[in-house]
Amino acid sequence: DAMAAEVSARQTELAVKYASEAAKYLNVRGLSAGTKRKLDLIRNGITLPAPSRPGAADELSTIATKLQSEYGKGKGTLDGKPINGSDIEAAMGTTRDPAKLKEMWVSWNDNVGVPMKGDYAHMVDISNQGAKELGYADVGAMWRSGYDMPPDDFAKMTDRLWKQVEPLYLSLHTYVRWKLNEKYGDAVQAKTGPIRADLLGNMWAQEWGNIYDVVAPKGSGDIGYDTEALLKAKGYDPIKMVKTGEGFYSSLGFAPLPDTFWARSMIVKPADREVVCHASAWDIDNKQDVRIKMCTKVNADDFVTVHHELGHNYYQRAYMNQPFLYENGANDGFHEAIGDFVALSITPNYLVQIGLLDQSRVPSADKDTGLLLRQAMDKVAFLPFGLLVDKWRWGVFNGSIKPDQYQSAWDALRLQYQGIAPPVARDASRFDAGAKYHIPANTPYMRYFLARLLQFQFYQAACKQAGWTGPLHRCSFYGNKEVGAKLQKMLEMGQ
Repeated sequence: DAMAAEVSARQTELAVKYASEAAKYLNVRGLSAGTKRKLDLIRNGITLPAPSRPGAADELSTIATKLQSEYGKGKGTLDGKPINGSDIEAAMGTTRDPAKLKEMWVSWNDNVGVPMKGDYAHMVDISNQGAKELGYADVGAMWRSGYDMPPDDFAKMTDRLWKQVEPLYLSLHTYVRWKLNEKYGDAVQAKTGPIRADLLGNMWAQEWGNIYDVVAPKGSGDIGYDTEALLKAKGYDPIKMVKTGEGFYSSLGFAPLPDTFWARSMIVKPADREVVCHASAWDIDNKQDVRIKMCTKVNADDFVTVHHELGHNYYQRAYMNQPFLYENGANDGFHEAIGDFVALSITPNYLVQIGLLDQSRVPSADKDTGLLLRQAMDKVAFLPFGLLVDKWRWGVFNGSIKPDQYQSAWDALRLQYQGIAPPVARDASRFDAGAKYHIPANTPYMRYFLARLLQFQFYQAACKQAGWTGPLHRCSFYGNKEVGAKLQKMLEMGQ
């Protein structure tokens, strides 16, 4: 932790130095559009800016490193026994006992979130000072400035996008609540009002696909196969899952991953130490040293995640010949959407093509309701969570949400947008937001909301390019070199 904090502090100092210099020249008359854009990228190129006073970068980096370390070492309990982050997340997806779900939810949020609260508030204060020195109102305004529009316009755009998809979410929420009431009864899940947050198959209720078995309509909801069972029946291990993901991109014409990827990636959880298991993709040298870091398990979620994370790596390699400042995605939502739209091609026909599913078991057209509902349980269910995480942080950074309101504001946003409520009362001492990786890791979250929308636009365009004429959700462009060539050209453009 000490080494990580020291390196982070040096990086922060340099980034702040360059950002401050860039800010001085942004309003100079006569600058070309390209030069002005580069200066703005430099000014906005740091997530947590420290103020220029001596020691501030060290202080900020120490806190940020501590928060990430605490998350990585965090544990909840199941049946009274400690359970780490990746295991408790998996257990939330398979357990159907409401008492055990409540235990895991409460223990994880209490054990992981609560200890961070004071440090998090201090970190917000320091980084806001840094943002103001760079000419931003606060860190939230700085984050909203990375989308080629004024920060306030970006916030309005996200609200407009949400209003367009909200009716679909409300329909899904109503149906799922009814099915949960049918399974658990009024004492656990009422017929009206919010859904109990721990019943949705995910620690943060952000994706609900793990409880598809609970909500699947009879007949049309039986899609006839379970991806996890298929993977295990074919003897897949984590390495083979990643190899299969690589194979998808290779089928589009992308070059194989370098040998260093396999030598240096963390694909399974180390047995000798605690790590942050949240999946991530890394570009070490802006050239060929790309890697992923995952505690991969053989299940359907991680099969999709592998395809997603590799999307980052192929994007990183595609723009490596751009000028340094343009070696990035068009925006962070684009970066997330690339792997997501590829993962939309994990259709029954794709599973047949790679030998996981027998052709005779491909769901017939009368199972389309099930296929679409299964997709919606992840893709549509996520949308309000993708929006509210940064709405909460924007309020924290601009001061409208004070430290003693962290929990109440979090609960209020979860109720307003997701229509969910915690399984037990939460008082002001709690810090449930901190039990979500992206909060202590200071990873802006609006990118995921944007990606959920962009990926379907990319997917539709790719399927049209591939000449697909059937229902969109049945399309897979696996093996289509023409789609791959178009995608490569888009990715090469960078930022």
